[in-house]
Amino acid sequence: MRIIVSDSSCLIDLRKASLLEAFLGLPYEIVIPDTLFEEELLKFSPAEKTLLLEGGLKVVGLPGEGVLRAQEVASQFSALSIHDCFAFTLAERNPGCILLTADGLLRSVADGNGIEVHGVLWAIDEMDKASTATIAQIVDALELFESNPLIFRLPIRDLRALIRRYKSFIG
Repeated sequence: MRIIVSDSSCLIDLRKASLLEAFLGLPYEIVIPDTLFEEELLKFSPAEKTLLLEGGLKVVGLPGEGVLRAQEVASQFSALSIHDCFAFTLAERNPGCILLTADGLLRSVADGNGIEVHGVLWAIDEMDKASTATIAQIVDALELFESNPLIFRLPIRDLRALIRRYKSFIG
């Protein structure tokens, strides 16, 4: 089973769109660095964090050399947060994994290091393929994203194309 290393921003967006359960139902092992789980998901209630864990999210700590690698990446790319660097390092340590992030620089750094990178829109397509979310749930989520461009910073052309595509399934 392939691994998805998620940063916190994607989990936050999926939570706001009520798609966490659908995301966790995907046929992937979904992991997040422990520091992100503890320090970046501050607005998640204890019940939501429990849902994540019971839904299969794995919270993974980096060993000492992983922490050093994250610090090295942070010094090399000062615009990345240390938490982004932890997600990158965890992805780097899991060859063949997918890094799920909304951060443009993190996407670029990961891609430049041969790590497959996707964002929330890809995850939504995966939910459709795996039938973990209904078309109505997907359209609702996409329209929420479109109606709040300052909160959800997604590529508007891709977002609108997905909305049109999924609405066409409804009729």
